[in-house]
Formats: sequence, structure tokens, C-alpha cells
Amino acid sequence: MAEKSEKSGLVALLLLIFLGYLGVHRFYVGKVGTGVLYFFTFALFGIGWWIDLIMIILGSFKDSTGKELKLS
Repeated sequence: MAEKSEKSGLVALLLLIFLGYLGVHRFYVGKVGTGVLYFFTFALFGIGWWIDLIMIILGSFKDSTGKELKLS
């Protein structure tokens, strides 16, 4: 079984839902570069927001070290 991140998937999901257009969920998991990109492009004009939502719900969103987020 793959090692899990210390970051919570639930927290990332809530940050995405409420502040995802600013990339806050990406800053939370340590993806600062794409967080800045999301901040200035409003989550890549909304498309990135939907992609990240699907990835977090399916459990395939990873932190900056490549570990999957905890589901709790």
C-alpha cells in the first residue's frame, strides 16, 4: 500500500470548494508553483477547479511529494 500524505483530503476538498479559484488548496498541499498559477488565472479560468475537484473526490490528488492525501 502506498504511503499517505500528512495532508487531509477533506481539508483540501473544503479549501477547493470555498477558495479553489484562488488556488488555496494547492498551497495547502505544498504545490506553490501551481498555486500561484491558479491564483492569477482564477483556477485556469475554472477548468482546473473542476479537474482538481474530480481528482480529490476520486482520491488521486497528490501532495508536493507525490503522496496521496489522507481521506480523513
